[in-house]
Amino acid sequence: QVQPIEFGGGLVQAGGSLRVSCAASGRTFGTYMIGWFRQVPGKEREFVSALLWNIGTSYYADSVKGRFTISKDNAMNTVVLQMNSLKPEDTAVYYCAAGRPPWGRWPDARFYDFWGQGTQVTVSS
Repeated sequence: QVQPIEFGGGLVQAGGSLRVSCAASGRTFGTYMIGWFRQVPGKEREFVSALLWNIGTSYYADSVKGRFTISKDNAMNTVVLQMNSLKPEDTAVYYCAAGRPPWGRWPDARFYDFWGQGTQVTVSS
């Protein structure tokens, strides 16, 4: 098992930048897909980005392409989501998750087995 732990996030004005990170507790991320999802009250959890740890391939939701960048730090066993040009609609609790989704199914939260506790990102207008 791997336990993702998120840190970072916070409050920023529209147009600003924030970084959220996901560290693995208990073991390395190995062959897991590491996904970032976000959720606002009353809405379903939404896919943001994902990275296949052992290969480094990355994926993005259309809503964040060109603004968010996902990367990994091998030495720290951490996945970083750099968020630039933030908009008020990016406000949400951001969750990190680890799983092994079938090819093409990385946006589906059901294929992720291990979830972090979430971290709040708030973008003011």
